[in-house]
Amino acid sequence: MATYKKRGYKPKTVKEKEEVFEEESTTAEVFNTLDEGASKTEEWAVKNQKYILGLVGAVALIVLGYLGYNKLVAEPQQKDAMNEMYTAKKYFDDAVSGISSDSLYRMSLDGGEGKYGMLDIISEYGGSPAANLANYYAGMAYLNLKDYQNAVEHLGNFSSDDKMLNPIAKGGIGDAFVQLDQKSDALGYYEKAFKANVNSFTTPLYLMKAARVAMDLGENAKALEYLKRIKSEFSASTEAKNADVLIGKAEASL
Repeated sequence: MATYKKRGYKPKTVKEKEEVFEEESTTAEVFNTLDEGASKTEEWAVKNQKYILGLVGAVALIVLGYLGYNKLVAEPQQKDAMNEMYTAKKYFDDAVSGISSDSLYRMSLDGGEGKYGMLDIISEYGGSPAANLANYYAGMAYLNLKDYQNAVEHLGNFSSDDKMLNPIAKGGIGDAFVQLDQKSDALGYYEKAFKANVNSFTTPLYLMKAARVAMDLGENAKALEYLKRIKSEFSASTEAKNADVLIGKAEASL
């Protein structure tokens, strides 16, 4: 058991001298161990400094490379892609307005006036936000051109959290599957469409489409659920005005 000893205290008995010697030996051993450990660490660091510096350099290079890529490559690339998309987007918008629609939808896909179309942007800027958006426009153009397989492919390649584009893209896939007579697939995408975002435009629209397809498939209980939701949650919508007749049909078929 250790005992407190005043400063200047000198051991008198043999036992006390042995205790002091043991304490000094233990302290020396601890410091020697620490010195030895530090020496080994320093020796390891010196011996492996080439690898340490190489690892630090590699990490720094990766970080700087990532930042440099975003600043010098990704950002300018995205800007170029969006600039290239301007004319294709204008063709698409004019087609939606009903001016020579088919030819303009085709030009929005293939390009015109020496400018890229949506398909060129997808090919040249693959993986970029611009290419992602181009998939949406390409899919909708194909849908309007009645090329339903390509519509499904491109709309399926589009990904977004946008409150309108996300449900419309999924609903567009549903429309394409209806035309391909794949009604079960169509119902699944209409359901994804009205669940993607709740709003007064896309939600009642795709609830109604889902209800109609569900009735065609004989799933009248599901159709009734969707129609009643339109009536209760979106009573001011156009779809709500047409729901009563369908509700009657669905109830009669249960």
